[in-house]
Amino acid sequence: MATVSVTAPPPAEVSTAPRHHHHRRILHILTDSPTVSVPQLKQIHAQILRTAPAPHPTPETVFLYSRLLHYSSLKDLFYTLRIFSQIPDPNTFVYNTLIRGYAHSKDHKKEAFSVFRQLLNQEGLFPEKYTFPFVLKACAYLFALDEGKQAHAHVLKHGFGSDVYANNSLIHFYASCGQSESARKVFDKMPERSLVSWNSIIDALVQMGEFDDALRMFVEMKPSFDPDGYTVQSVIDACSGLGALSMGMWAHAYVLRNCEIDANFDILVKNSLIEMYCKCGSLRMALQVFHGMSKRDVNSWNAMILGFAVHGEAERAFEHFDQMVNEERIQPNPITFVGVLSACNHRGLVEEGRKYFDIMVNKFKIEPVLQHYGCLIDLLARNGLIEEALGIVSEMPMKPDDVIWRSLLDSTCRQSGGLSLSLSEEMARRLMADEANASSEAYVLLSRVYASANRWNEVGLIRKLMSDKGLTKEPGCSSVEVNGTVHEFFAGDSTHPQAKEIYQFLDVIEERLKGEGYIQDFTQAPLVDEGEDGKGNSLRLHSERLAIAFGILKSKPGIPIRVFKNLRVCGDCHNFTKLISKIFNVEIVMRDRLRFHRFKDGSCSCMDFW
Repeated sequence: MATVSVTAPPPAEVSTAPRHHHHRRILHILTDSPTVSVPQLKQIHAQILRTAPAPHPTPETVFLYSRLLHYSSLKDLFYTLRIFSQIPDPNTFVYNTLIRGYAHSKDHKKEAFSVFRQLLNQEGLFPEKYTFPFVLKACAYLFALDEGKQAHAHVLKHGFGSDVYANNSLIHFYASCGQSESARKVFDKMPERSLVSWNSIIDALVQMGEFDDALRMFVEMKPSFDPDGYTVQSVIDACSGLGALSMGMWAHAYVLRNCEIDANFDILVKNSLIEMYCKCGSLRMALQVFHGMSKRDVNSWNAMILGFAVHGEAERAFEHFDQMVNEERIQPNPITFVGVLSACNHRGLVEEGRKYFDIMVNKFKIEPVLQHYGCLIDLLARNGLIEEALGIVSEMPMKPDDVIWRSLLDSTCRQSGGLSLSLSEEMARRLMADEANASSEAYVLLSRVYASANRWNEVGLIRKLMSDKGLTKEPGCSSVEVNGTVHEFFAGDSTHPQAKEIYQFLDVIEERLKGEGYIQDFTQAPLVDEGEDGKGNSLRLHSERLAIAFGILKSKPGIPIRVFKNLRVCGDCHNFTKLISKIFNVEIVMRDRLRFHRFKDGSCSCMDFW
């Protein structure tokens, strides 16, 4: 029997061409589409599962999964986690994608650090320079200082201490957590800096209220980098804080000349400009920016309404509110009503304040927060309606803060009679009871009540109590901008290079004011029973008087003098400044802790209500 040898044909090779074609098509969808719906994502996921080689995916497949993770993280984080759990041996790139998804999420940012920890525990995997910006972004948002410091340690451990991206993120993180020194140390140690690095540190300093340092950093940056829109916005915000109008106007001009800004960022910058001009005392320029905007959002209207409020222009604030709501059909938000209620407060318009509070609650269904209650309580109390104000305090759903108690104490200080004194003592006790947040303001206000009643023994006891507790009165500080330079003065300051000339001119001013019948109000003097000469000398050393004297000496005729003070202007300095504006024919714009005062021809825009 013949034996026939039959050789089996070799197995046919499975072609990978269809799989590559499918993957290219999927990658095109996941890369070029502006948005992908969840049903589409699930179809793509199923396609990848059908065509991906098992059990070990190729780099191409892993990249497809990372894109799928990215899009799903924008839509459904729970689905994203399911996808992640099905990826065998995910690499650092995949972990980064998941960390980024959590960092950008609304409610699950804390999971970003948990996934980062998982990455650190994976054998053979290490974080890379793109890992840390996502982790630190989540830590910054959550104010998670300990977790962010751990991430910083890993930045150094894994050799990224010189990386620009990681360091920029560290600056932002430390600034968000209020750690200005740590943010500066990171910046100072950077061997290489980008424009983003400078923007980060300048913005960090602005957010922490270190406006002078922010502008100094900006000046230091200019030889190396041209500022962009983000830089200029931070500079504008710093100028708002300092009241540096000249620098703010330069920033505005720079934006117009050099910055190409998209429509959304344009609104943001112009809103900042409106706020800056309002805070620098130039409503005219704020209105010019506002009216020149082709598109406005609710923040544009809020900035303008708040500007009118702090300048005491209540009627114009109401007009813009009506225009915003009735003509532009823009829905007001809680900040809008802070502005409107502040406008009522600064003008003492009780009925209007009650009306707008009612509109906010009943028409626009906005839940009042502490700021809204604070405006209404202060308005009522300063108009003598202490009992009604206290009634609101007892009925509001949250605990009153120190600002409200100080407002009530300040208002009771202004009332006359024994009831006022007893109420003042009660308000002071409320404030002093909080030892953890004790400040000198309650003691100072109560001492003024006793000084007004000539109860000097109690004034002395208050002063001793402050000394025993280590509390000191916050020193008055005023600044004035002359020829583009901001000059700062403290009460009794003798450190200015032209101090001698300033004090000599103050003598001249006082002689002319006495000729107009100026009489000092000694209740504004220090907390001691001094003679009139001692009290008068202390009053003439108030910081705003030094700033005004310097401004008149050095400013060109016809240019308004703009003074910015950290404390509320006292009654004596208010009368003093009104007379100066008349005798020296000068306009003085003063921003104190609460509001603007525009002195001209012997009167003030606040109508003596502040």
